[in-house]
Amino acid sequence: MCIVGGGFQAAPFLFWIDRFAPNQHTERSMKSEAATVLEHRDFGGGYNLLVFDVPAVASEVVPGQFIHLRVPRLEGAVLRRPFSVFKADAQTLSVLYKQVGRGTRAMGEIAAGESVSIVGPLGNGFPQADASAFPVLVAGGYGVAPLYLLASRMPAKGILFVGGRSEIDILCVDAFLELGWEVQVTTEDGSIGSKGLVTGALDRWLSSRGPEVRPEFFACGPDGLLKAVGDRVISGNGQGWLSLDKHMGCGVGACLACVQKIRVDGGSVVWKRVCKDGPIFEAHEIVWPSEDSA
Repeated sequence: MCIVGGGFQAAPFLFWIDRFAPNQHTERSMKSEAATVLEHRDFGGGYNLLVFDVPAVASEVVPGQFIHLRVPRLEGAVLRRPFSVFKADAQTLSVLYKQVGRGTRAMGEIAAGESVSIVGPLGNGFPQADASAFPVLVAGGYGVAPLYLLASRMPAKGILFVGGRSEIDILCVDAFLELGWEVQVTTEDGSIGSKGLVTGALDRWLSSRGPEVRPEFFACGPDGLLKAVGDRVISGNGQGWLSLDKHMGCGVGACLACVQKIRVDGGSVVWKRVCKDGPIFEAHEIVWPSEDSA
């Protein structure tokens, strides 16, 4: 999930009786907490960084999970805003956001020292990486944020492919390099890195790797990128974990606003909720609209 805004007030649903299969992360650890803003600053590329002191939530975060934030002074709104977790430790968590609508514009007024309401952590998060595989992360633009937390907790170093329209869309490269990861940058206008699509750089790497390198993919970005990565996972008979990005309502599985068709054992197709059963799904499971004959 590579989210920068949108969501429904989640608190009334915290004790909703779930009619679907439970999500172990959400069922065990979701909390509604008052968080103190420690830092709010420009991050570059049109993004802002928010750092919260919220140990009850931060200490439970799994990479790929998200939070729901009630935006202060957003009068008349019942919608919380979902944000992927960029960084988290036992005490604090951070998110990146871009001002793209009324809610995120209102977030620009949040000040250090202020108290805000957070529900989280939400969603299933990425699974543990296969220790015998080589981790390959693929991000489109702001999709790099949740992948940073994943990379920071992986025991093995791998490679990140990150792409965007231009240099301003490329985030967190230095942070990944500091972790010891290889980074390949691609921009459509060639303003930084290689010119072209990120999948082009990925294909070149895939064709040049030795047979002893078995990649496991983790991707976050727009649907077009996720499907492209998924196609490569399937054609290579590999494994890949894709973080879907859907407009959400409650964020806890109650409103069914973010459903996605998913293949299950036996070949049947069912609807699953991206906010609760996801946002992470294995590439073979996802039924994309272009594949949907129903």
